[in-house]
Amino acid sequence: MSYSLWHGFADMGAVTSSGPFVITRGEGVTVYDDAGKEYLDATAGLWFTNVGHGRTEIAEAVAKQLSTIAHYSNFGDFASDTTIELAERLAAKAPVPGSKVMFTSGGSDAVETAVKLARRYWVEQGRPSKRIVVGRSKAYHGMHVAGTSLAGILPNKEGYGDPLMPDTETVEWDDAKSLLGLIERVGADNIAAFFAEPIIGAGGVYLPPDGYLREVREICRDHDVLFVADEVVTGYGRIGGDWFASGRFGLEPDMITSAKGLTSGYVPMGAMIAAPHVAEPFFAGGVWWRHGYTYGGHAGAAAAALANFDILERENLIDEAKRLEGDLAAAFAPLGDLDAVSEVRTGLGAVTAVQLADPAQAPTAVAALRAAGVVTRAAGQGALQVSPSFVMTSEQVRDLARRFAGALEQL
Repeated sequence: MSYSLWHGFADMGAVTSSGPFVITRGEGVTVYDDAGKEYLDATAGLWFTNVGHGRTEIAEAVAKQLSTIAHYSNFGDFASDTTIELAERLAAKAPVPGSKVMFTSGGSDAVETAVKLARRYWVEQGRPSKRIVVGRSKAYHGMHVAGTSLAGILPNKEGYGDPLMPDTETVEWDDAKSLLGLIERVGADNIAAFFAEPIIGAGGVYLPPDGYLREVREICRDHDVLFVADEVVTGYGRIGGDWFASGRFGLEPDMITSAKGLTSGYVPMGAMIAAPHVAEPFFAGGVWWRHGYTYGGHAGAAAAALANFDILERENLIDEAKRLEGDLAAAFAPLGDLDAVSEVRTGLGAVTAVQLADPAQAPTAVAALRAAGVVTRAAGQGALQVSPSFVMTSEQVRDLARRFAGALEQL
């Protein structure tokens, strides 16, 4: 069989042999394959379809924008009116008033942007020795060079040279004292920034220990280390009850990286949000930051994001995500009693992980769930991901959990 599409994170020999799983249509929390079979979408695409599938309102906004002006570079003094509108609207939602927004093509770009800005910021402060960027074990920060190096998923780093990017360090994901120990060991004068996902996503859906996020935030503040909240997963309501986890936990980050829910995945787009003091050296005049992306601030993508924001606000979907937080915990926690399950991680935001006792059974479990009419995937080491669209009803959550239980009992 000849097959031309190269999939990400895939054994292409197996894909070519068995054929792809082709999704042709989506509506709400349901997707359909090329045979017309219906599935509950447990992962909202890949954490991103916050408003649900099939929102013609977003498609129409994009079509209108593309027919007017699809995009023009944001380099120099160029900008589109739609992109300016989105930047102002997003800045107003940022947890730090007066923040500035640089748009990117996605989450990996946003992380790469934040890493470069962290180092360049300290150069502008006359402290060029502050170069080290710190990530955590289990963490995922996209697949560009900086994000791959920062992340704590070792298989993702194999085969690229060691180190892929110098001046990166990794600390334990759940121990604030690990960060403090690193600072004491290498010196705060050598550390530019610490990156943390409020909820570890692709690494297995790990919720932060009580008080952890505020503790690491204070450590960074006390030692003059920039704190970067990677909210590619948790942003735009996924945390539940707030636009950003940084707002829910009062973190006041120096930078936020975001993507996914910015457009609900209808068009690729990401954003790096910088607090005023980080942006100030570059807005004061006379300083060029030679960084940016051809499609950063794409006008069509900005139109999608604005329409997405309209839906999130009009339908109170940020609050619905908080409702899902409780629904998911109530429906999925009992699955922890199944023999095939070692743990259920749930109770914070519209996310849950069903951890398999034997991670090697993940492909079998995913296949069994697909047969039961559920689309999901395994994250980390055998953690079945649940991160539905915010429009999923309480009854649909219970139905989803019943299907999980039925499939996992077969293991």
